Amino acid sequence: MKKYSSTRIGVAQGSLVLFSDYLDGGAMWTGEGPRELRRVVVFDEAFRDIPAVQVSLSMWDIDQKHNPRMDISADMVTAEGFVIVFRTWGDTRVARVRADWLAIGGCAHEDDWDVV
Repeated sequence: MKKYSSTRIGVAQGSLVLFSDYLDGGAMWTGEGPRELRRVVVFDEAFRDIPAVQVSLSMWDIDQKHNPRMDISADMVTAEGFVIVFRTWGDTRVARVRADWLAIGGCAHEDDWDVV
C-alpha cells in the first residue's frame, strides 16, 4: 500500500489515442510477432513524489479474424510523468487503441513553506 503523508492529494487524468495503424498500414495492423509502442505522458503539474498510475483501454479496434492479445501498462513513472506501453504478439491485428490514465499522489500547495 502506498501511503501519503500529505493531506493534499492531487489527481491527474487523461486520454490518449496511441495509434491508428489501419490508416497507414502500421506495424500493429500489418505486422506479426512481438510489437510494442510507447507514448510519453507529461503531467500538467508535477507531483511531490512518484504517484500511483493506472492505465486502461478506453477503445480497442481489432481484426475479428485473429486472436485478441494485448498488454497495456505504465512504465518509468516519475513525479513529472510516465510512459504508456502497449504490446501485442502473434497474429493479432490491432487497428487503433485509445488509453485512459489516472495518477494519484501528494501534491504541492501555494501555502506550503520550503524551509532550507
